[in-house]
Amino acid sequence: MTVGRKRDETRDADILRAVLDVLVETSYAELTIEMVAARAGAGRGTIYRRWAGKDELILAAIACTDRTDLETGRLPDTGALRGDLLAMLDPDWLGSGDRRMRILASVTAMMSRNPDVSAAVSAAIVEPSVDAYRHLIQRAVDRGEADPAADVAAMAQVIPAMASHRALVLRQPVDLAFFTTIIDGVVLPALARRS
Repeated sequence: MTVGRKRDETRDADILRAVLDVLVETSYAELTIEMVAARAGAGRGTIYRRWAGKDELILAAIACTDRTDLETGRLPDTGALRGDLLAMLDPDWLGSGDRRMRILASVTAMMSRNPDVSAAVSAAIVEPSVDAYRHLIQRAVDRGEADPAADVAAMAQVIPAMASHRALVLRQPVDLAFFTTIIDGVVLPALARRS
């Protein structure tokens, strides 16, 4: 029995970073496994042993961007919901400005070509944020800052849904000013305690 070489886990990060870099320079339609392999300094076989194809590779790259700040134990606790919501924002997720827009445009193209990946895109981008917002809002309810009758589950979806719509459908920037407007104009008023 021949034993193959042990998988080098450190290559994964290089490959996934290369995917995002190639997406920024080209597009979803133009991206090839060969381009990613060349950028990462890896063989095509190395990539195909880890991911079945282009769609799976792109989803993995997006899902594996540094989102550890969304883990419950790492969420901000400023003592006020507004502070927590603002502290959780990561304006550099996927890279700032034009880079993020190019990547998200490719994700939109991938979804329109293959509707079956929509659930995977949601799991990679939207669901982790919704879970984090749910935790922050519930904590505000528990400490008496937000209305106890608030629909926490629905309110937790507002920011990620509006950000996704703006980026993926309208293809407009999702920046700090946008998030602040949503937090101050929609989320906080909807969660305000009723007399």
